[in-house]
Amino acid sequence: MTAAAVTAGDGAAAGATRIHPSAIVHPDAVLGANVEIGPWALVGEQCTIGDGCVIAARATLERNVRLGRNVKVGIGSILGGDPQDLKFRGEETWVEVGDDTTIREYSHINRGTTQSYKTTIGRGAFVMSYVHLAHDCHVGDGVILVNGTQLAGHVTVEDRAIIAGLTAVHQFVRVGRHAFVGGCSRVAKDVPPFVKAVGNPVKLYGLNSLGLQRSGFPDATLAELKRAYRLLFRSELPLGAAVERARTELQTEIPEVRMLLDFCATSPRGVGF
Repeated sequence: MTAAAVTAGDGAAAGATRIHPSAIVHPDAVLGANVEIGPWALVGEQCTIGDGCVIAARATLERNVRLGRNVKVGIGSILGGDPQDLKFRGEETWVEVGDDTTIREYSHINRGTTQSYKTTIGRGAFVMSYVHLAHDCHVGDGVILVNGTQLAGHVTVEDRAIIAGLTAVHQFVRVGRHAFVGGCSRVAKDVPPFVKAVGNPVKLYGLNSLGLQRSGFPDATLAELKRAYRLLFRSELPLGAAVERARTELQTEIPEVRMLLDFCATSPRGVGF
């Protein structure tokens, strides 16, 4: 990367980077090669944009935004705004987005607070239009957030989970890896990994079998996860007792089974089922 003292009107920078004459790029911004910045876009101070990124028309990177390679930021999206938290006192906090992630039109991603100092999105994620990520959210690799999804502060969405459209997620909630949350849900408790959940309030509706099959999980793993699901969420045992029983009866050498049990055992908000 090269330091980009490139502002509106300079045209193209080194490395085939293209900046529309109406765009504004702060002198402190660092741009990689083959970056494209569209009309009326704004790139603020202390922003780093990786090779091959595309910042569409009227998109804004307010400040303290780090984009990996080949990130696409859609029309009118705003990244790096101040956190909407009354405790915020102007500390240096960040937004970080991993390689190959797409953020579509009019999404809004706020910087972190002193709780974690950053809001993060992993690699290969797909953030659709009108999505809101509040401060200190941490979204994993390959996650899909469908149109209108709203994440409150401190939410964690683990790798390759999918949250369908118009879903609202309460602060501090965790959504486990490879989980699927149906549209228009209200998520106020944790959603374990590998399951399907939907509703207001959200409830569990079985294993995310189709999603796991598409991701290439072996049949033996699916079978043991189904056994775990029935014991944890469809027996009459309290969840804590069900977890302890599962540790003795199930094949805990399977990593996904251990992940599911550990998630349920350490859920501070509880699991909605």
